[in-house]
This record gives sequence, structure tokens and C-alpha cells, in this order.
Amino acid sequence: MWNWSRRSFCYNVSAYGTQDTGRVGSMGDERQMRFVVVTGMSGGGKSTALKMLEDAGFYCVDNLPVSLIEKFVELVSVPASEISKVALGLDVRTDQSFEETTKILDQLRAGGYDFEILFMDASEEALIKRYKETRRIHPLAVDGRVESGVRQERKIMENIRKHADYVIDTSRLLTRELKEELDRIFVRNEEYNSLMITIMSFGFKHGIPADADLVFDVRFLPNPFYVDELKKKTGNDREVQEYVLGFPEAEIFLAKLTDMIKFLIPNYVKEGKYQLVVGIGCTGGKHRSVTLANELYKRMKDKGTYGMKLYHRDITSQGT
Repeated sequence: MWNWSRRSFCYNVSAYGTQDTGRVGSMGDERQMRFVVVTGMSGGGKSTALKMLEDAGFYCVDNLPVSLIEKFVELVSVPASEISKVALGLDVRTDQSFEETTKILDQLRAGGYDFEILFMDASEEALIKRYKETRRIHPLAVDGRVESGVRQERKIMENIRKHADYVIDTSRLLTRELKEELDRIFVRNEEYNSLMITIMSFGFKHGIPADADLVFDVRFLPNPFYVDELKKKTGNDREVQEYVLGFPEAEIFLAKLTDMIKFLIPNYVKEGKYQLVVGIGCTGGKHRSVTLANELYKRMKDKGTYGMKLYHRDITSQGT
């Protein structure tokens, strides 16, 4: 039975120089170490996350044999150690059943060592695409098929994902966006609830986004395409923004939409949702939807413990 919580890895050095993993040595000098286990789906971004954590000052070790994990923890936690931040990478290649790994983590917890778990994830489609692009072989693809390897690994990693402190889905994340999320958690130490919200503008003429959770139609607003001086501009241009947002209906819509999404967020988090894609569509995906997506993003960014990204799917497409 796992009982993992988000706390600091710490030890006390008493006046007699002995180590105590508890907090009872009131005469000693207590030092704290942040210990992060970085794991997740193969191809989900674990190696990239470890490199970013290393740049942020973490002492990083990847693919350590399971039998050496306990010894490694003991070594980095000795009183004379100057290491204050450690990241340990673990995946199915270390132990394909992953059972021994979870047992070791349980033993560390029982021994008084506290740690956080960062789970790097991505959709099956994204993982398969990444493997095919790099022409790598999935560690569990015994039959040579990436799809079967990904699905088998998903089952193996299900339990540790469920108990992770942070889950980052990299399916749509750019490298700089991943760095921003890691900085929020491990550099700025902000509260984080693992929900990534994508505000996406699109054009209905190009189809509704298949991965959209919520879709809003803003074609009720006048179309800037039919204004000669605005036709070739987009919702990223000030002139179009002033035109669209100049209608009272646009402000009322934004206020109601922002309020509804803020209401939904904690309920989605409670249900264990890690990705929320909000689609805002107009005819061509260049003017009204872009303007309103930009404004919604501006109103919600840095206003909560969730991650945010903005994506204009059809802004470069031809047509209205």
C-alpha cells in the first residue's frame, strides 16, 4: 500500500555527528534535501526533464540499477554531503516488471525518506510518432510493434502514475513550455495540480479539433474578414483585436466563459483530469477565434495552479 506525499527529504545531524532521518534532534543542525523521482512513459520526456533539472541545480542520475537505489540514497544523504537537490530517473528499462522498483520506493518511505514523484506522460499517438521519427525500438516491443510496447508499458506504469505528485503531459508541449512547467514546480516552488489547459483557436471550415474537450462557437460576432483593411490581418494584430473586442457581446462572452472555466477547473482536477483543451472557433480560424483565444489566455494565465498554453491551429490556413 503506497502512502506517498509531497514533503522534503531531510535528515538531522546531532551534536555527536550521528545521522537521524527523523526530526527529533533538536540540538542538531537540520538540513533539507529535495529528492525527486523522475519516471514516466518511454518517449514522454524523462531524459529532457532530467537535463532541465540538472540545469536548475539538481544532481541527476538516470537508469540506476534497482539494487543500487537504496545505496545511492544513503550516499547522497550523509551529513557531509553538499548536495541539496537530487533527481533520480527510473523507467521500465531498469526493471521491466517495475515491481522491484516500487518495493524499493516503499522501503525508502518506510525508512523515513520522503520524495516527490514526477511522471512524464504523453498520448499514445504522440509516443508512437516520436518512436517512428527517431526509428528507435520501444523497450517492451517484443514483437517489434511500437503500439504494443506503449500499451504494455502503460499498464505497468499505471500505479506509479496514479500516486505521482506531478504528471506532465508533453503531447503538445514545446521544449520551452516544459521548462516553464518544471521551473514553476522545482525552481519557483509554486503549487501545482498537474492540469495543463490548452486554449486553441480554430476554423470550423477546417474541422473541429478531435482532442477538444470544450468547443465554443464565436461566429455570432461580426467577421473582420469582410472589412477591407482587416481582411489580410489576424487576431494577433491590434486592429483586429480592437474591432472584435469593441462589440459588447465579446466582453460578455469572455466574462461568462472565463467564469465557467474557473468553475470547471477544480472539478476536473478532482476527477483526475490532466489535460483540458478549450476550442474557440470561428469560420476560418484567423480573426475572431484568435482574438478571443488570446484574450482568454491573458485572463487566465498565472491566475491559478494549472499550466496554460495557447495554440492557433488555423491561423496560417487560406480563406476566411
